[in-house]
Amino acid sequence: MDFSYTETQDMLRDTLARFLADTYDFETRKKMLLRPEGRDPGVWKALATELGILGAPFAEEHGGLGGGALENMIMMEELGKVIAIEPYLQTVVIGGGALKRAPAAMADAVIPEIIAGNAVIAFAYAEPQGRYDLANIRTTAKADGAGYVLSGHKAVVYAAPWATHLLVTARTGGSQREREGVELFLIDATLPGIVRRDYPTVDGFQASEIYFENVAIPGDAHIPGGISLIELLADEATVAICGEACGVSRKLHEGTLDYIKQRKQFGQPIGKFQVLQHRMADMFVEVEQIASMALMGTLKLDLAADERKAAVSLAKAKVARSINFVGQNAIQTHGGIGITVELAIGHYFKRATMIENQFGSADFHLGRFEDLTLAA
Repeated sequence: MDFSYTETQDMLRDTLARFLADTYDFETRKKMLLRPEGRDPGVWKALATELGILGAPFAEEHGGLGGGALENMIMMEELGKVIAIEPYLQTVVIGGGALKRAPAAMADAVIPEIIAGNAVIAFAYAEPQGRYDLANIRTTAKADGAGYVLSGHKAVVYAAPWATHLLVTARTGGSQREREGVELFLIDATLPGIVRRDYPTVDGFQASEIYFENVAIPGDAHIPGGISLIELLADEATVAICGEACGVSRKLHEGTLDYIKQRKQFGQPIGKFQVLQHRMADMFVEVEQIASMALMGTLKLDLAADERKAAVSLAKAKVARSINFVGQNAIQTHGGIGITVELAIGHYFKRATMIENQFGSADFHLGRFEDLTLAA
């Protein structure tokens, strides 16, 4: 089987890598984090207008490049290499994934705005009691005439402070953990009754606690598909996170390798010590396994639901454990300076730690894999 990327995909990777090398070095990123909005909006706009690559996974009929999940994985890997704080996962992977399955009028209106860099979408799905159960939802969307009234609380909504739209999961019927009655809505982020509490996350992003206080939303905000669609979007996001993990882990390994070549003890670089050579080899193996599992999960997104879920869970479980190994060993090798804000390696480690648990920990995904395979 040929796992080579196409010429177009290689060009996409090279274009984004060159742009990020010029505009997203570590010191520039630190300055972005200090801005009041926690990022430089010009970078997102440049990705759209100068590079034209926010349309990579969208159909040509919407002004995209006709790509899909592989293009998302490539983009996420390159963004991971610079620990970019851009809302690509939330807007293009998740929001775009929902819009591809949305009614035509909604897709025609919003997808071109994403491609143009005008729209930012935040995925409001997590609730304090929910853990990783996508159906454990207390937020309600009660029918009211031709629309709905939205009430509830969503936690740790990444990119919400920047969002023009919110992609919200809410219950139209059924009890708290029941799969039936969970639906998806795309709404204007500025509607009356939406209250946000914004804060920075440990990995440099901005997130919000969002409270919906009897928010009136139109009926055409509903995206049909129910919990099955929400699970598909979460799986697509999970393998995209695995792609990002590939970029983050490569930089953790690369930075640690550079450090052991420079750091001296007993008159020689510590990289000459055999135990550290073994450690670097073990880290390299885990980095390559992350890349392999990310690609495997991405290629299996088109399978039937249970097969897809099993493949995604297998990939995420391995990626979570591997990035933990790479991150922990990078910090141990650097010692105390590894967790200082001045050194890039500590920031990569923070993002690696968040990736380990984002959209499901290793234990959660191993459990889901076991349930799916034993049930079969």
